[in-house]
Amino acid sequence: MRIRIVDAFTDRPFSGAPAGVVVLEARAEDAFPENAWMQRVAAEVNHAETAFLHPLPPGSGADWALRWFTPAVEVALCGHATLAAAHVLRAAGPVRFTTRSGILTAAPGPDGMLTMDFPTAPLTPVEADPALAAALGTEILAVHHTGPNTDDLLVEVADEKTVRAIVPDLRALVPLSRRGVIVTAAAGEAAYDFVSRFFGPAVGVDEDPVTGSAHTALTPYWAARLGRDDMTGYQASPRGGLVRVALRGDRTEISGHAVTVIDGELHA
Repeated sequence: MRIRIVDAFTDRPFSGAPAGVVVLEARAEDAFPENAWMQRVAAEVNHAETAFLHPLPPGSGADWALRWFTPAVEVALCGHATLAAAHVLRAAGPVRFTTRSGILTAAPGPDGMLTMDFPTAPLTPVEADPALAAALGTEILAVHHTGPNTDDLLVEVADEKTVRAIVPDLRALVPLSRRGVIVTAAAGEAAYDFVSRFFGPAVGVDEDPVTGSAHTALTPYWAARLGRDDMTGYQASPRGGLVRVALRGDRTEISGHAVTVIDGELHA
């Protein structure tokens, strides 16, 4: 079967967030291959996420069934691998995916981008754990829990310079969040509105290059602080990527480009 490596949230190869995409033959909605096989493929691909999808018959309520695996575990929601999957399908109109996080859609957007419709993450303020500040090596301004689909900690720090300079103690972060830790601050440059990084050692991803699903929490967080619903975020990983977002009540639109860099065959 074919397997692609797609760089998401970028319009040029070797940047943005790479994801594996495996398109399977048509089958019943719950009839994916064995979890152990998909997990082994994801570990072999060894990118932050690998998407597995198969077409559904008419009347299923969606067009494709979609699941995501890191090199270590299955996750309930992933943005960049969904963007990568939609890019591979090259549909002329909206595509509906059934997932553990409900129905997600992706559709052609402006300037060659794809726009995804995701559930907005609820934010719950929590007390900052001193161990979290120690693991990040910086002062924390605020902490929120995101959930239920993402189950991250969203941490605001002083400024963009602080976000970019963080060198976390990854081992110390593992017990502090079920999925990952989003570190964010208001932008220091006019090209975007806020900046972030994502650390997920608990799920086998030390630092995710660009985390679309984290923007389901970053969008309502910064919309409330900046007073606008349409924004651009920059994820300041070494590869980096721009994420255009729009808050639409209980849904968040997430837009970006994608580029296929590898198209090959999976033999195992």
